[in-house]
Amino acid sequence: MKKYSIETVVGIFVVAGLLCVAYMTVKLGKVSLFGDEYYSLYARFASVSGLRVGNPIEIDGIEVGRVGQMSVDQERQMAMVELKIKKGIKVCDDAGASIKTAGLIGDKFVKIDPGGAGDILKPGGTITETTSPVDIEDLISKYAFGDIKKDDKKETK
Repeated sequence: MKKYSIETVVGIFVVAGLLCVAYMTVKLGKVSLFGDEYYSLYARFASVSGLRVGNPIEIDGIEVGRVGQMSVDQERQMAMVELKIKKGIKVCDDAGASIKTAGLIGDKFVKIDPGGAGDILKPGGTITETTSPVDIEDLISKYAFGDIKKDDKKETK
């Protein structure tokens, strides 16, 4: 009789432990089990250098979503980025999206200027005004090797 009670207690602890691990996996992995609390918008960029799936999306400095899938638009030869925006956040069709860096060497994020003069983008809509990230290494190498042209204005007397 005692043998069965110990096995029962151990079984209860194992089941409770597995439930805790499953809960933490869902919460830390940001997995949604019961419906999606985000909707998708898309943006085309000339370059998405340094941007990764899961990077934040900000509007006015507030995180409003995460970067979803990234693919190549073969017709336009541009990178297509899925922007997963929290439901309830409205973005107009005159909005602009740009890829920024958090600090000097920080992670990349997508900054959205929400617009306001146009119609509201529906799920699956595309933000057309985009700006690719600035390549710091390219700028430094141009400066170091003298490829930057200075505006030489000579006075005429």
